[in-house]
Order: sequence, then structure tokens, then C-alpha cells
Amino acid sequence: MRSFFSLPLHPQATRASKHRRFKRLAIAKWLFLFLILGAGYHWLEGFFRRPQAILVLGGATNREVFAAQFAQEHPDLPIWVSSGSNPEYSEWVFAEAGIAAERIHLDYEAVDTVTNFTTLVDRFKAQGIDSIYLITSDYHMRRAMVIGEIVLGSRGIDFKPVSVPSEQSPESLKKALRDGARAILWVATGKTGEDLVHFLGSH
Repeated sequence: MRSFFSLPLHPQATRASKHRRFKRLAIAKWLFLFLILGAGYHWLEGFFRRPQAILVLGGATNREVFAAQFAQEHPDLPIWVSSGSNPEYSEWVFAEAGIAAERIHLDYEAVDTVTNFTTLVDRFKAQGIDSIYLITSDYHMRRAMVIGEIVLGSRGIDFKPVSVPSEQSPESLKKALRDGARAILWVATGKTGEDLVHFLGSH
């Protein structure tokens, strides 16, 4: 005698089960498509949005030299240098490139890469800036992009990365992940977690 569990399902029950699975699969497909389209729209919107300012991350003098040359090709854009070289050198570099002094904004509030972004993002937002060029060294760009996506993105600001060539090897993924976590912490609490740097590695 066959047990109850060995009896075949009624045809109608089988069809109903298949219908439910098909329906769930269809909903999942549409949800996935919606997410892909949403992400694609956001990317395209940012891609075609014209940058309204140039942000230069301090840490190497050649970034400012590069930015001065880059600014010549974008004469309508203000330039923000976050904790770069001393004011005398920075002003000289841009003056030598023929960049008007009123275009230059030297800010020395930042103490590391995370604060390069957190100290300026709300100023950009207040000025109606929703897209910038981001200039830093090629070896530093991955970390800067991770932070930028989180900090700038939290204020609806997108960026276009512009790498300064160097002969240095890319920074470790650990630094990018560490500072990405710090950026998330800042978005959530307003704290940048600077103390973590002393335990998890250099700036």
C-alpha cells in the first residue's frame, strides 16, 4: 500500500503550483529590470551632466600643476583645492598658468582623503553644484572614487574622475574599503571616524 506522500499530485494542484512559480519568477524579472533601468538612468544622467567645478585633492604638488593646465581648457569653472600645497605655491602655480585668482579656492580644513570630501560637499550643494571634475593621482583614484560615490552621492552630486599620471603603484584595496566605511559612517552620523586611521593604516 502506497503512503499518502507517494500519491501523485492532482493535475490542477500541479498547474497551480507551476503558475505561482511562474508568477514569482516574472515579478523577480521585472524587479531586476526596474533596478537595472534605474541604475542606468542615473548613470546616463550623471554622464551627460556638465561639471560646474573642479575639485583637486591635495597630497602631491603635481596634482595642482596638472589642475592648472586642465583649468585652462575649462575657463568657466571655479577650482577648489582641498588641503594642497602651501598658499604661496598654489597661487603661483595657477598664476603661471594664467588662471584668474578669483577662480581659485584654497581650503585647508581637510586632514585626509575622507575629509577632502566631507569638508566641501555641503558648500558645493549650497552653491547649486551638482557635478564636478575630480582630480587626483592615478594611484589614489580608486580610493577617492569610493569615497566620492558615497559622500558626494549623498548630496546628489556626481563627479567625473580625471587622473594625474604617476609612476606609483595603486593603493591597496584595504585603504579604499576602510575609507569607504568611514564615508558611510559620516553619512549616517556626521562623524568621519578619523581615529580608525591610527588603527587601520596611514592616510
